[in-house]
Amino acid sequence: MSLRLGDIAPNFKAKTTEGELDFYDYLGDGWGVFFSHPADYTPVCTTELGKTALLKNEFEKRNVKVIAVSVDPLDKHMSWRNDINETQDCTVDFPLIADEDKTVANLYGMIHPNASETFTVRSLFVIGPDKKVKLTLTYPASTGRNFQEVLRVIDSLQLTAKYSVATPADWKHGDDVIVVPAVSTEDAMNKFSKGVKVIKPYLRYTPQPDLE
Repeated sequence: MSLRLGDIAPNFKAKTTEGELDFYDYLGDGWGVFFSHPADYTPVCTTELGKTALLKNEFEKRNVKVIAVSVDPLDKHMSWRNDINETQDCTVDFPLIADEDKTVANLYGMIHPNASETFTVRSLFVIGPDKKVKLTLTYPASTGRNFQEVLRVIDSLQLTAKYSVATPADWKHGDDVIVVPAVSTEDAMNKFSKGVKVIKPYLRYTPQPDLE
């Protein structure tokens, strides 16, 4: 199965390091980051899960819950988690799913046979409060993910869900944003009290609207 943007993220029940859970119940009415790692006791995954744990406050202030999965068993997850905490100076307290039968991995298309027939690639999904897929990222097993980029995209997704704006290349929180083409310049002038800078009829900037 290949999930695309706008698809409903499939629900599932699973055993995790934080107990058995229902995915939808775990997410509640907030946002979610769901990502896979190829295998336990691998170096890149150790750094990724550590970085995620260290960014706990950043995810929480965005109302985002994180959850990870691999095809390794639960006892291996529990033991490896101790190594992650030790080597990355963190506390991993988000769920790690034990997906030995690959049910969840197949549900989300996390196994790419031409890369590996047995292990998940580095897939990542951002899921909105409506349980729809808002972002998909796929990295090869050899490349660790950039979680600052994940946070940046979440900032953009949450902002553009509330306002008629889009975010330009390399945008980060606090930068000017782009007025979407569906809003006329006249309407934009009325809509955005901080002003609109017109570069071209289709390229118009305004300060980030949710900032004081």
